[in-house]
Amino acid sequence: MAKMNIKKGDKVKVLTGKDRGAEGIVLAAFPGEQRVTVEKVNLVKKAMRPTQDNPQGGISTMEAPIHVSNVMLICPSCKEATRVNVKRENGKKVRICKKCGKEID
Repeated sequence: MAKMNIKKGDKVKVLTGKDRGAEGIVLAAFPGEQRVTVEKVNLVKKAMRPTQDNPQGGISTMEAPIHVSNVMLICPSCKEATRVNVKRENGKKVRICKKCGKEID
């Protein structure tokens, strides 16, 4: 299993698929499945059964996970989609932008 360089709360750009070029915040990361859920990307319709919380039921729109290889992290300092380098500083791993060389975390 490969390691993911994208975490919850990161801003990412979609590289492929129907939402190509879209940017959004990662809402959830699933490292075991190599997938991330990005806000307003890969929207699907889901039939909701009536419950006490939602007595009406009906069809709702929600984000579905996409593969982590289809997104690229946007560096907060240089505002560009970039690959990630990982270095150790004081025993902690720190993500570093490949384009500008600054820390991402």
